[in-house]
Amino acid sequence: MTPIFRIISYLEGISYLLILFVTMPLKYVFESPEPNKVIGMAHGILFLAYIVIAIVIKSERQWSTKTLAIVLVCSIIPFGTFWMDKKYVSKTA
Repeated sequence: MTPIFRIISYLEGISYLLILFVTMPLKYVFESPEPNKVIGMAHGILFLAYIVIAIVIKSERQWSTKTLAIVLVCSIIPFGTFWMDKKYVSKTA
């Protein structure tokens, strides 16, 4: 399950950065909302998958509730999923 979580976390992080730095400026500065709709939908699905898989992995990796909370909060911080992967997932993968 860990390799799947790593892939989902990277994709979720990339989609979040795309929303923040590409599609939101396109939507509000250039009045082009279409990219935001597409990337936003993909990000929503990836975000939900990230949350569900993190909860499943909690028992597999024997994370404490505090570690799970940190991993979940990382999903809403720009670049957080990349840091989380290095700190909590890849070092024991």
